[in-house]
Amino acid sequence: MERFEVNILGCGSALPTTKHFLSSQVINLRDKLYMIDCGEGTQLQFRTMKLNFQKLGHIFISHLHGDHCFGLPGLVSTLGLLGRKSDLHIYAHADAEKLYAPLFRYFCKELPYKICFHTFNPEKSELIFEDKNLRVTTIPLKHRVPTAGFLFEEKPRSPHIIREMIDFYRVPLSQIRAIKEGASFVTGEGETIPNTRFTRPAEPPRKYAYCSDTAYYEKVIPIVAGVDVLYHEATFSNADLLRAKETFHSSAAQAASIAKTANAGRLVIGHFSARYPDEQILLREASEIFPHTQLAYEKMILKV
Repeated sequence: MERFEVNILGCGSALPTTKHFLSSQVINLRDKLYMIDCGEGTQLQFRTMKLNFQKLGHIFISHLHGDHCFGLPGLVSTLGLLGRKSDLHIYAHADAEKLYAPLFRYFCKELPYKICFHTFNPEKSELIFEDKNLRVTTIPLKHRVPTAGFLFEEKPRSPHIIREMIDFYRVPLSQIRAIKEGASFVTGEGETIPNTRFTRPAEPPRKYAYCSDTAYYEKVIPIVAGVDVLYHEATFSNADLLRAKETFHSSAAQAASIAKTANAGRLVIGHFSARYPDEQILLREASEIFPHTQLAYEKMILKV
């Protein structure tokens, strides 16, 4: 199966600590890199995890709180110093370009590449990126500022060719593409051989959803239903539900409830508050509701 990995660069919340870096992830799909959020320290973690700067083409910013985007100017500058030539695409709320364009003009003069801003509306779910392998859709979230999560969906792959049957029926090379697209094969004697004899189904398309930062918000459930892996913020424990409500964040138990109702394959919780020296309390509270729960940590590589 081809690579679909999520690299956790940082999973802490707003207050910097020596334990966690701030929010950032990199998805590696078939050796193309897509970044979600870019908190301070992101480019250092990028190097630590031995990711290739030149393969990063798209950055998705969930919202404009500093712990999710203060690392962007430094990363943009570094890419210029490395001699990048290809365009860099940034997907964010409309205010992002207003805020960052002056910074880039001042600190990143004469970049050897172009920065392309793409605006999305955080209040609705919409397709914001698509290529031959991937679709990215926004997930409206409930936070103190306009915020969206992201659903990464692998596109359906072609069925697998059964080489033995291709050889047995002496199918010309020129017709294999048509067979992969569903066509049957007609032999020289006029016999029609059904497509199912030459192919077996490809693995189901894989899905990854990122939901941070947000209060408990049931409207995300139909969007993330059935995902293989759900990353959901779990800033607080049940003991601090009042604080979670005040700050528009979620508890670990609330994240687990979303995963359970959405029938997710796995739940990964992150965006931990600095008030918990031992995050096992968050894992226990989530696991009681949704057993397939893991704690995020820096340098974690999730295989989707």
